Amino acid sequence: MTRIMVIGNAGGGKSTLCRALSTALSLPHHPIDNIQWQPGWIETPEAEYTLLHENFLKSEKWIIDGFGPWNSITQRMAAADTIIFVDHPLWVHFWWATKRQIKSIIFGRPDGPIGCPMLSVTFKLYKLIWQLHFETRPKLMNTINKHKNGRGIFHIKSPRELAKFQKKYC
Repeated sequence: MTRIMVIGNAGGGKSTLCRALSTALSLPHHPIDNIQWQPGWIETPEAEYTLLHENFLKSEKWIIDGFGPWNSITQRMAAADTIIFVDHPLWVHFWWATKRQIKSIIFGRPDGPIGCPMLSVTFKLYKLIWQLHFETRPKLMNTINKHKNGRGIFHIKSPRELAKFQKKYC
């Protein structure tokens, strides 16, 4: 595991997992949100995002965490040696995202995009979680299946499986 793609719905524990994997495996961690969003939740211009994303992919070792535009997802899958799909039941994503939103009021979100307050996007986040689960998830699962040859694929379907994975690899 030297080029790890971690993807899944919001509020699933991806960032926490990536930080732990980064430490355990001595791999640089690149959250997609940090290159996709500029302060004030302004989307990064496509050309700039693409350049930053491709620079991550050129490295020998990386953990890339998040979604981004679809074409960057497929590029990441092609370059990754390991794909981790965090896919809890929908209610877990809503619950964990809600807890994160509440914590961000008190503590901020140090691992989020700079200058992007979390509270103001709460309802957009809930809509995104719903859409990702019902619209994007089937497409994502199909695409992962097309890229499974020669790659380690981990489909984490519950908080318990996530904890087991972390215990084993972190």
